[in-house]
Amino acid sequence: MVKKANQLRNGEDKRAKKERRRKPVKSKYRLPASLTDGRFARIAGFFMLLLAAFLLLAFTSYLTTWRFDSSILESRDAGFILDRGIQVQNWTGKLGAWLGHLFIKRGIGISAYFVVLILFLAGFRLMTGLTLMPFWKTFRYSVLGILWFSVTLGFAFLNDPDLGLLGGVFGYEASLWLIDVVGRPGTVLILIFSLISFLIIVNLFPVIRKKTPRSKESGEGSQDTTAVNQPREDLYNTREYALNPQPEEEPDDPVLEPVVEPAAGPAEKKVELTIEENPVEDHGNQKGTVYGGIDTPYDPTLDLPDYRYPTLDLLANYTSDVVPVTKEELEANKDRIVETLNNYAIRIDKIKATIGPAVTLYEIIPAPGVRISRIKNLEDDIALSLSALGIRIIAPIPGKGTIGIEVPNQKPEIVSIKSLLSSDKFRNSSFDLPIALGKTISNESYIADLSKMPHILMAGATGQGKSVGLNAILLSLLYKKHPSQIKFILVDPKKVELTLFSKIERHFLARLPDSEEAIVTDTRKVVRTLISLGMEMDHRYQLLKDAQVRNIKEYNTKFIARRLNPKEGHNFMPYIVMVVDEFADLIMTAGREIETPLTRLAQLARATGIHLIIATQRPSVNIITGTIKANFPARIAYRVISKIDSRTILDSSGADQLVGRGDMLMSTGSDLIRLQCAFVDTPEVERVTEFIGSQRGYPDAFHLPEYSDENDELDKGDFDPNQRDELFEEAARIIVQHQQGSTSLLQRKLKLGYNRAGRIIDQLEAAKIVGPFEGSKAREVLVANEMALEQFLRDLYSE
Repeated sequence: MVKKANQLRNGEDKRAKKERRRKPVKSKYRLPASLTDGRFARIAGFFMLLLAAFLLLAFTSYLTTWRFDSSILESRDAGFILDRGIQVQNWTGKLGAWLGHLFIKRGIGISAYFVVLILFLAGFRLMTGLTLMPFWKTFRYSVLGILWFSVTLGFAFLNDPDLGLLGGVFGYEASLWLIDVVGRPGTVLILIFSLISFLIIVNLFPVIRKKTPRSKESGEGSQDTTAVNQPREDLYNTREYALNPQPEEEPDDPVLEPVVEPAAGPAEKKVELTIEENPVEDHGNQKGTVYGGIDTPYDPTLDLPDYRYPTLDLLANYTSDVVPVTKEELEANKDRIVETLNNYAIRIDKIKATIGPAVTLYEIIPAPGVRISRIKNLEDDIALSLSALGIRIIAPIPGKGTIGIEVPNQKPEIVSIKSLLSSDKFRNSSFDLPIALGKTISNESYIADLSKMPHILMAGATGQGKSVGLNAILLSLLYKKHPSQIKFILVDPKKVELTLFSKIERHFLARLPDSEEAIVTDTRKVVRTLISLGMEMDHRYQLLKDAQVRNIKEYNTKFIARRLNPKEGHNFMPYIVMVVDEFADLIMTAGREIETPLTRLAQLARATGIHLIIATQRPSVNIITGTIKANFPARIAYRVISKIDSRTILDSSGADQLVGRGDMLMSTGSDLIRLQCAFVDTPEVERVTEFIGSQRGYPDAFHLPEYSDENDELDKGDFDPNQRDELFEEAARIIVQHQQGSTSLLQRKLKLGYNRAGRIIDQLEAAKIVGPFEGSKAREVLVANEMALEQFLRDLYSE
């Protein structure tokens, strides 16, 4: 017993010594609060602003009064400033005259104005905390500008006693030295070389850059959190921490130590700065594009050659300098997790924390012999100890030998759609349909390819972010695709969520030929739209078969290479994305009429470039049936009320533990990824759609194949083939001339409504000019040419 007591006492002494070594030594001399709370910085910034204004006036006045003051300034030192008997004409007095003489004539000439610029930017940043221009970049460019302008002006006015002032003594002496070394021609060449080099550095001179292939590790959508071994001195600037235990004698008391930072962190910050100067709208658009001949590849964007992509300045920036998780919060959460596990005799060897925009992931490595199921069962106990909502335990983390505990941050960050669209992953994406969904826990931009998913099922309780997620997906595609490359079918039973996108009807939307509204809101029209989209799918499959290709990508590649003949019915196929909001309302009102064509599209439409995105706030089994789930492998779950709803949408629990406000889980089969959804506000959507809608578009929206059910058919009993429409003959000539018997053709050419155009088509069918209705295909034209039609009409009227 005595021996054991001595061992315990010795252990306590060691621990006390280590605690004393760990505690920082407090100095009795402390800086005043005014020097540490930001007040001194604001005062210094205000002083710099005033000094910049003073120098601006002094330099400007010196350039006009230096002749009058030169005798005084040349013959005296700075002490004359205090001599009240001497007067100068400079606006800012003797001090301003002396500073102007020092900086301009005896210094760097008119390049001294760069000093004013640097002082102004530094003062404004210290005073307000805002950045008008990147300070250090501007500082470097200003130094280069000072050197070049001073030497160039000194060389240009080397023999002019008056204008030589513009280059200053520095420019004069430097030009003399260059002339002595390389002569006047060599000096000119050096100045030209330095000017072009400067323009290249500041990106004002066109440079052809060769793209370098990116490695697979940097591919879009990759969630590899492997970090580069890069030590950081500032603990608060890192995004990832290791909560390592103490030495072997005390494994139960982990301490916080900085470790590596995710490789994607610094790269994204660097891209954002350059993206602001080179926004996404540069997609190679050129005015005055020349249409190529048969030997040049077909370019579908030439339909709208002057189309301008939306710019990033239309989007809001919600970034903040506030650290989402402080060191104190990390330490407190670590201590509570360790204490809770110790209460149940569970020891851990290591803790690592990865800070995300809204959630921090604590990865723990349990001691040998600890069963994972014991930690998994403590989910509620850990949530209670942390007093946090939305604790989620991942046991184990796929691909890692650790157990994850996700804890919501006290101050979550807003992930703006602008930060994702300006990221390098999105801008350089090679995906066919790239969509920016949000950021991972490791703070990486998550970019997915809709064409590979190929359909998305979204669910979540009311107000948890579904509509924002839909807007983020739509904006991602609008920023990446030309109107000739993609079309949207928008279904909005609530009539308020997607109405802003009606402004881009003539650019990006598709609809039925007889539909008056771009956004589908009527349930009966939804059924017709789905069936019509199925007809479009069948028509595309026929074209794929004729072209002997397997999917839309191969077909368009072959068409662009002009290996398919448009006279045989081939045309460039845009992708079609159908977005259905409030799917539960449609199922309740139409039921199987909606589910059957929707399921058929989900099963077959991928190869033809048709993709579906459906969202619902009721993820129950009678809404999201097994048939629908089987054909929607990609699923996004926002916060739901119960574990049952979570299992319905994800086939696993976890969505009930989310914290809301865009916090979501995405399942792509076997992987389950937690993301913070990109935030898109209504004014942002309005600005983007107005920017696109104000440009020249197509004459009308993209028309889907004609379809009308039994209830919409014209009343055949009231139809008399002998009572022909007054436009019957003109319509017959149009049909024969184009050899295409369709109602939409008559609508476009004769500017008719659907009902009248359909009645004329029926009259042409009764007259044996066109054949019967054949589904998605145009009616067969039974008259070979216009000459035969004229003879046919004469015989018809003579009967």
